[in-house]
Amino acid sequence: MKTISIVIPTYNEEGNVEPLSKVIIDEFENHLPEYDYEIIFIDNDSTDNTRFLLRKICEKNFRIKAIFNAKNFGPFNSPYYGLLQATGDCAILLCADFQDPIEMIHQFVHEWEKGHKIVIGQKTSSKESKIMYFFRSCYYKLIKRYSSVEQIEHFTGFGLYDHDFLKILAELRDPTPFLRGLVAELGYNIKIIPYQQQKRRTGKSHYRFYSLYDAAMLSFTSYTKIGLRLATFVGIFCAGLSVIVAIVYLILKLLYWDRFTAGMAPVLIGMFLLGAIQLIFIGLMGEYILSINIRLMNRPLVIEEERLNFSEKSMGGGSIKSCIEKEFRQ
Repeated sequence: MKTISIVIPTYNEEGNVEPLSKVIIDEFENHLPEYDYEIIFIDNDSTDNTRFLLRKICEKNFRIKAIFNAKNFGPFNSPYYGLLQATGDCAILLCADFQDPIEMIHQFVHEWEKGHKIVIGQKTSSKESKIMYFFRSCYYKLIKRYSSVEQIEHFTGFGLYDHDFLKILAELRDPTPFLRGLVAELGYNIKIIPYQQQKRRTGKSHYRFYSLYDAAMLSFTSYTKIGLRLATFVGIFCAGLSVIVAIVYLILKLLYWDRFTAGMAPVLIGMFLLGAIQLIFIGLMGEYILSINIRLMNRPLVIEEERLNFSEKSMGGGSIKSCIEKEFRQ
């Protein structure tokens, strides 16, 4: 019997974890009775009752597992690490807020059985704020246009990943993994299923401006060269423009020596303009350098505080990451 792993990252989701686990179990009982399953909650140091509720859920069902991170390691590392702990033949990553339709699980599995290694959901519409959806669309189109890799628009990570692809992810050892970009870059035999994103059932979104900016910069610096190229092009353009303006001023001064007075205004305007451009591109290059610096540090994805319902087999050699590390040691 094949096993399907469901990986769910959580942070302050006390109103969702219990009903979500029940809906997932119903999905398997009604649509996928021929499969075994495990549900892995990976909690990013929640400050509400999420961990208390996860303990209760794990006590009632040994197929439900939990990993408690020692602190909040961000919205990228925790889900990625959770995927590497899956022991099933494939793993499905979904959000804990019911925005990812649970009924798509059996659709993913059926497409996987047809031979697809990756089956992902792509948002074609959303019940979230129309303004946010518009800005997200602009962001995806910008990244897709200038990326060296064909990016997948409106892909949040929601999808099914075969065991073979998870082994590839484990081999990367990337301390700042951006799953959406990695799927677009390294994924193969991909099946895309469109869906409408639902509203969050309870609680509030934990994505703030800084988190969204961090995600945008991570993908921008990882998969585009336009920032550095733009700095070069703008620098060449400004240099050329400065030479032209200097020549024009020199000609005007020679022709109208007594009447032409330039004054300090053009000098000040030009100085502030060039200074602003330099600061913008120094900051942009700093983002690239920061991305390189973090990767060179090679820090762990997360630090675990506790595991629930993980057997010795799954902790020592069953997970994707453990298998890869064993192969490297040999």
